[in-house]
Amino acid sequence: MITVCIDRNGEDVRETVSPEGISELVADPSALLWVDVADPTPDEFDLLAGEFGFHPLAVEDAIRQHQRPKLDEYDGYFFLIFYTLELCDGSPRGQEIAFFIGKNYVMTVHDGRPPVLEETRQRWQANVAHKENRTVGFLVYTILDAIVDDYFPVIDGVAEQIDALQDEIFAGGEAQTQEEIFRLKRNLLDVRRIVAPERDVMNRLVRRDAPVFDPAVIVYYQDVYDHIMRVTDAVDTYRDVLSSALDANLSMTSYRLNQVVKRLTSWSIILMSVTLIASIYGMNFVNMPELEWTWGYPAALAGMVVLALGLLALFKRIDWL
Repeated sequence: MITVCIDRNGEDVRETVSPEGISELVADPSALLWVDVADPTPDEFDLLAGEFGFHPLAVEDAIRQHQRPKLDEYDGYFFLIFYTLELCDGSPRGQEIAFFIGKNYVMTVHDGRPPVLEETRQRWQANVAHKENRTVGFLVYTILDAIVDDYFPVIDGVAEQIDALQDEIFAGGEAQTQEEIFRLKRNLLDVRRIVAPERDVMNRLVRRDAPVFDPAVIVYYQDVYDHIMRVTDAVDTYRDVLSSALDANLSMTSYRLNQVVKRLTSWSIILMSVTLIASIYGMNFVNMPELEWTWGYPAALAGMVVLALGLLALFKRIDWL
């Protein structure tokens, strides 16, 4: 599906244009185009690439998924890879969007229909009447800003899971808790693999010594760069928190194991002491005066009870039971 939004002197128009007719719109200097391509077939994309004259390497990167976020410069246009993020079943999931950025057009290529692009299209339509906003640089900023803003709910969702996990650490369930810690660490690693290269991309976009866009738009990209830095710092912080949570979970596991060992040791000593008395008077040797004693049996039982109670009180006093 190909959706074309055209800005002609502050008037936004959404049109369904055949791929063969896009080159005529690109040749119109008064038109600013946003060409959004969803789920393109190889033939459709080859046709679009021919209309715009894209380099085969850029076309290959756009067709193949799982590219690293990057910004490549070609003759007359830039090729940009960026990712959206959303929570799916508690785990962050990234979706790749390829940008072809020319003098008066932006083409986005992606799978499916990311909600952030429709929201961005509405924002652009609301602001397109302002003269300073009718530039390719501002259009790209609008898209990137919406994408990066959606990172924060994802990070907040992960933070809530970490808070719940920290409560579980002191409530037991070590095996499940440890598994959850490693799952969250893997999720944060996936997020960092996306935002860290994007930080480098934004750093290149905000460079004033070799500006990619008009210097007047650089301040907007600085805002996006600051947001990505906040996300990166949050990811690093939460990874450190998870490392500390893992150490705390292992410490709590060792603590609970020590408590169990102390209890087992205490009861073993009590039973061994009582068994010692019972073993001595269970040997039945002939020369054992206590065997002829009338009160020998009650005295032995009383001795075992007193010894057991004394040891029980001692172990409770030293917090072994």
